[in-house]
Amino acid sequence: MAYPVRIEYPGACYHVINRGNYRRSLFEGQGAAEAFIRTLGEAAERFGWEIHAYVVMRNHFHLAVRIGEPNLSVGMQWLQSTWVRRYNGYRRVVGRPFQGRYKAILFEPGSAFAQVCHYIHLNPVRAKIVNAEQAARHQHGSLAWFPRKDRPRWLNSTTVLIHAGQLSDTLEGWRCYGDYLAFLAGDKAAQRDLASKRFSRGWCVGNKSFKAKIRGQIEGRVFESSGERFIGLEREIVQLERRALWEEALQKLARCAGIELGDLSKKKSAPLKVQLAAAMKETTSVSNGWLASRLNMGRPASVSQFVRRWLLSRHGRTVTEHLLSRVKP
Repeated sequence: MAYPVRIEYPGACYHVINRGNYRRSLFEGQGAAEAFIRTLGEAAERFGWEIHAYVVMRNHFHLAVRIGEPNLSVGMQWLQSTWVRRYNGYRRVVGRPFQGRYKAILFEPGSAFAQVCHYIHLNPVRAKIVNAEQAARHQHGSLAWFPRKDRPRWLNSTTVLIHAGQLSDTLEGWRCYGDYLAFLAGDKAAQRDLASKRFSRGWCVGNKSFKAKIRGQIEGRVFESSGERFIGLEREIVQLERRALWEEALQKLARCAGIELGDLSKKKSAPLKVQLAAAMKETTSVSNGWLASRLNMGRPASVSQFVRRWLLSRHGRTVTEHLLSRVKP
């Protein structure tokens, strides 16, 4: 039986979970967890994700993710397959490290999403790896990175700070957040709530109106002309809408670069084509097949080759970074 289409729309928030096959110790090997976190950062940058919390445990991971465009499925496919390829290649093994398809539970933005972030940050405490006062010492989680000045730009601190008492993004604010987590870990009522299976089971967490809205759009196969364009749509329509988003992104990049798409050279590796393709791959989940067809760049595999050579050259990387800086708000 085919998997159902994920509920995906711009701004959607998820708790994403996956485990090692047969619950084996997937991330205990040397550098395995660090490599997964690096790959997560690459995925966040590539697909425009905001990571509000994450933790990598011995045999599983948790992510609190907010997506900018409907690309959770394609992004998770890239994240897991890329890490697996590196994992298997480094250890010279074959096989499927993960137990199967990842689980993604849709969360209402705001308080509900903040609670799953707290739940994720307390995962090492529940596993008795660290005590509640030392939760930030677990190095394979976002809590260790949030107070640092050099934290990755894809980590978003807004949700946890606001919903832990309107805390500031300062060392003192993070100290107070640590105290808040310690309180949650020690309070019996909070413990019962944070240990609830609702954080890791089901399909949607939020108040009744939020669930009713999502359910109604799924059951009615509603198409919105607003930002929520992919809720409940069939796979073929999802693909059509994703291509529409790619076209919008391409048009925007071309305008910023002063490039007329209708005047592009017929040469498959023309610099302006490769420049646009590189910028698209840096900022969207665009497929090589779509770029090859839209920009007349030959075979899909050729697009990757052209872009890789372009970005390895100092000129190509500089031009691409300059274009991306103009596009970002």
